[in-house]
Amino acid sequence: MIAVKRLSAQAVLPQYQSSGASGFDFHASENVTLEPGETKLVPTGLAFEVPRGQELQVRPRSGLSLKTKLRIPNSPGTVDADYRGEVKIIMENTGDTAHFIQVGDRIAQGVICPVIQVQLGEVQELSNTARGEGGFGSTNK
Repeated sequence: MIAVKRLSAQAVLPQYQSSGASGFDFHASENVTLEPGETKLVPTGLAFEVPRGQELQVRPRSGLSLKTKLRIPNSPGTVDADYRGEVKIIMENTGDTAHFIQVGDRIAQGVICPVIQVQLGEVQELSNTARGEGGFGSTNK
């Protein structure tokens, strides 16, 4: 179980919409208007106690992305295991008209994912691979 704290009377506790869903829905806890080209934080009114070794990823809802010009520009956003503040969704209006988000609207989804922290060490050389330093379309696939 992941503990969820309601910080606002308007907050909707998250739930999965089907038995096979990977993500649970986040709902807006305040009315927010996003003008064309504007980026704002949309409050959820919720805080989470994510277990150590896991993260809460904030991802777009596919239906919202298909039907509107609202985007989550840092997708997936990460909520770290040691963060206890309100989860707010960074949303951007890429359209040419204002978009009004109402209290209770489903605005994003959350997915719990494992996190592996590794030892990082500086070296003078990296091992060679067939790909090498080729990137950004270098595999021509």
